[in-house]
Amino acid sequence: MQVQTGKFKRNDFLRGGVLLTLENLSVKFGDNQALSKINLKVSKGEILFVTGVSGAGKTTLLRCIAGEVEPTKGKVNGLDRSLFISRVFQDLRLIQDLSIWENLRLSFDSLIYKNQKEFKDEATRLCNFFSIKDRLNEKIMDLNGGLKQLVALIRSLLSKPELILLDEPTSSLDTENALRVFELLEKFNERTGLTCIWATHNRDLVKKFNGNIAYLDKGKLIYSGHACFI
Repeated sequence: MQVQTGKFKRNDFLRGGVLLTLENLSVKFGDNQALSKINLKVSKGEILFVTGVSGAGKTTLLRCIAGEVEPTKGKVNGLDRSLFISRVFQDLRLIQDLSIWENLRLSFDSLIYKNQKEFKDEATRLCNFFSIKDRLNEKIMDLNGGLKQLVALIRSLLSKPELILLDEPTSSLDTENALRVFELLEKFNERTGLTCIWATHNRDLVKKFNGNIAYLDKGKLIYSGHACFI
């Protein structure tokens, strides 16, 4: 199945060039040095997998980029205020007593879609991709963790972001659906230039897809480069 991504493009989703730079980024929570002197550049249109074991600093790194955590030292440079950023973190931020469709509908924006029909068509295509079109009336509170993750991802993509931040978005999914998530984000990246920064501990899945990695260990950046070298 092919996934269309609509006609609207914020800032034309330009590829190439530096989107953001982490400069000596350090974060300390009490006695815990969560991140230590991280230097990293992310290009427009790049897929970057942030890898490492639990506690390596992946979530903290994403939260710094999202502006949710203030660095103890260093800074995040280059994020344009007009850049539209979407996030799928582990809290998911779904409204539990609303249905799948009601949650997805919250992403409708008349600046992105010319009408409700165009939005619904896009949402339907994405739901079909994960074979959940027939479950749109189910309430979030009644779903398993994996399906909740898919709904959060679809809702995020419906907002047509230029940068998407993902924190272990496939942790509750089986291998088949995890691969489909990777496949879908690659499609968006190829067609719109979507920049993805994806935190995951699943290195075997990362090796199956094009992209770069930033490997963290105890808050330090150990390696950055092509995923084929992990």
